[in-house]
Amino acid sequence: MKNTILNTIANLDSVGKKVIRAGIVIVFLWIGGLKFFPYEADGIVPFVANSPFMSALYNNPEQYKDHVNKEGELIAENRQWNIENNTYGFSNGLGILLIGLAILVGIHRWAPLESMFGSILCSC
Repeated sequence: MKNTILNTIANLDSVGKKVIRAGIVIVFLWIGGLKFFPYEADGIVPFVANSPFMSALYNNPEQYKDHVNKEGELIAENRQWNIENNTYGFSNGLGILLIGLAILVGIHRWAPLESMFGSILCSC
């Protein structure tokens, strides 16, 4: 009886790993899916425009402050600027990347090596 309890407790780590892996997959799918909506794409503009590495992915990152839609507000000319600035294209690409990472982490049982690469990329 005592060994059964100890073995059960000792094997809880595998359950914990599965729960954490499922949580990572769900969160990355959720965040990646949100990137396809203009509201979420508008929200990441300041982070991308001010990044020395990612600002080159926008056409006019220095003009973003003039074209910000406040929360709950929609100004058509600001939306058009975001379309021309590649805001939504970048956000869609980021969404695809995040969903791809979620899939890589989720296929651990069938492709452990690929899942390892996805997990490493998630930690970056």
